[in-house]
Amino acid sequence: MRARQGMGIDSLAIMTYKISIGTRKDMDFIDLGFDSWFEDCATELHQPDYNIARVTAVDRSGGLIRNENGEVSSELAGKLRFSVLASADLPCVGDWVFVQYHNDGELAIIHGVFPRKTFLRRKCAGKTVDFQMIAANIDIAFIVQSCHYDFNLRRFERYLVMANEGRIEPILVLTKTDLITKDELEKKVAAIRESGITTKILTLSNTTGAGLDELRQFLVTGKTYCLLGSSGVGKTTIINRLVGRDEFSTKAVSGTGEGIHTTARRQLILLDKGGMFIDTPGMRELGILASSDVIEDSFNDIHGMAMNCQYANCSHIRERGCSVLEAVENGSLSEDRYKSYLKLKKESEFYELSYVEKRKKDKAFGKFVKLAKSQLKK
Repeated sequence: MRARQGMGIDSLAIMTYKISIGTRKDMDFIDLGFDSWFEDCATELHQPDYNIARVTAVDRSGGLIRNENGEVSSELAGKLRFSVLASADLPCVGDWVFVQYHNDGELAIIHGVFPRKTFLRRKCAGKTVDFQMIAANIDIAFIVQSCHYDFNLRRFERYLVMANEGRIEPILVLTKTDLITKDELEKKVAAIRESGITTKILTLSNTTGAGLDELRQFLVTGKTYCLLGSSGVGKTTIINRLVGRDEFSTKAVSGTGEGIHTTARRQLILLDKGGMFIDTPGMRELGILASSDVIEDSFNDIHGMAMNCQYANCSHIRERGCSVLEAVENGSLSEDRYKSYLKLKKESEFYELSYVEKRKKDKAFGKFVKLAKSQLKK
């Protein structure tokens, strides 16, 4: 096995492979986020004929992986493509994968996917009850909204549920602060706090650069970050500001002061001074497939109130002695947040049950196919 083709399983203890990316030198797999958690996974899944790489982009025609020499085009092995029962089990941006190289190291064939330490996913658009993977192995998700026309507390709540489900630390980012007054900005921050959201908040302007230094303080070599938000809120511009050049295309703002959607696909971007960003296209639909426990964790203020309810299985809708309803009546819990909590909980429970039924049918069909193949071989 040639060292230039990637990090082999037997080399995990050494971790001396280097990579040169842009102006960066001497970058190893630890800088790419391969920590002891993934090392343990690699040891357990020991496959000596394979190398290790990280997925940096995925599209219909294939994708890109990164090894110690840079990015390489990749394709899925036929066995992997046809053995998975759900699209969510296929490689996504941020995944660590097992690969074999061909064409003198110019093409990587992906044979397996590492377990995911963290993840971002949502319900597929429309009536389909299934997951769509957004990205994997992210340390912090920056949830971005514009202070101008995009500001929406209910959307913040949905993104927070998504981050909490995937065990990712969320940070709220309010952009385009130059388009409103200082008083208006303070009111928006206060509205977030009054709604019960306690997550850390950053405010910044891509135009003036205000707040970018505070965001940079979170960026650490070997950590992966994700930008989540609607189209046109300035996600790609943030990355360009952090990179220090217009590396990724953006479009001029519209007549309303909002940006115009540009990002076409998810991709893992390495910063010269350390850290990695996953830029994502704006999401118009944020269906939730999270468990009820995740909803409770995301609405921990309501969960705390519920601990004082008269009944342990209180639905918080019509029961006497419900502490949550009392909080709504006396104004300590806003009616909008209460309604959002009930809506997300109901949506989550419905899709969760539907998804369990779907998986049962998928597994049954998979067993049927395997049985049919085994009988044909006889």
